[in-house]
Amino acid sequence: MNMSSPIRVAVLRGGPSHEYDVSLHTGGEVLKHLPPQYKGIDIFIDTNGVWHMNGAPKTPDKIFPHVDVVWNALHGHYGEDGKVHHILEMHGMPHTGSPVLPSALGMNKVLSKNIFAKYGIRTPHSIAVHKDEMSSGKIHEIFSTLPHPAIVKPASGGSSLGVKVVQTIPELVSALEEAFAYGEKVIVEEYISGREATCGVIAGFRDENLYALPVLEVKKPAGDTHHTFDHKMENTAVFDHQSLTALEKAEAKRVAILAHRALGLSHYSRADMIVHPKRGVFLLEVNSQPSLKEGGAFTHGLEHIGSSLSHFLDHVLGRTGKAV
Repeated sequence: MNMSSPIRVAVLRGGPSHEYDVSLHTGGEVLKHLPPQYKGIDIFIDTNGVWHMNGAPKTPDKIFPHVDVVWNALHGHYGEDGKVHHILEMHGMPHTGSPVLPSALGMNKVLSKNIFAKYGIRTPHSIAVHKDEMSSGKIHEIFSTLPHPAIVKPASGGSSLGVKVVQTIPELVSALEEAFAYGEKVIVEEYISGREATCGVIAGFRDENLYALPVLEVKKPAGDTHHTFDHKMENTAVFDHQSLTALEKAEAKRVAILAHRALGLSHYSRADMIVHPKRGVFLLEVNSQPSLKEGGAFTHGLEHIGSSLSHFLDHVLGRTGKAV
């Protein structure tokens, strides 16, 4: 590759998942903030999974000869669970994000919980249920096993889609039906009251093997029990740097870094946690490709340490093979 020419960065965005809109925002921010030494190429993937370049449908094998590196700005199924990673790796394309297996593990809350347990990372007690198992008896079993209120969420997915807090059997039934719209397996877990916290992790940043961004408390809108998809899309979240104690922040950073390492993730991630006033830090999930939208938790963390999205993009692209 002629290093005097701009490095051609294909930015994948859109995709067939329920997080299509989130991906459009992330991809748009990446294209907007690429430093001058990179040339962004907008690769739009529609809801049917068809790739487009310059407004026309094109298969990946016809696109890759025209690019040097891929920035995967997809979220959710297909783009974050290892499927698109497999396509990229089959064609030998250097790309941002993690390899196939770590991506798949990070996306699957059941498997990732098992891995976290082996590393001593605490997560809320939970029950996984498959759609085929649903019956009146199963619902009563779930309800009687977990303390209430409880959280119902899809076993795979993000952006708080399909997440509900339930306290009664009718609420549980309704929440399960909604969550099953996002996949065939659902998790019901104990609701841990406390402050929601989030912490981004960047590999090789500022001379550290795994660098933890500042731990932020994510303030929920008044009267709400958790952040919804609408809250995240509307940028209504408020981030607080001061509310958590130094010990709580240190533990949250330790958990975020350990979870990144436990899953074998690459480049960057973001851990979402609950900090209980007496029980400590509980890991909820790890996002292997967190949203990079303006005003979001990850970009907020970058700004707080005096960095920028452009600097972050350059750092990550510098660790992806041909972009070096």
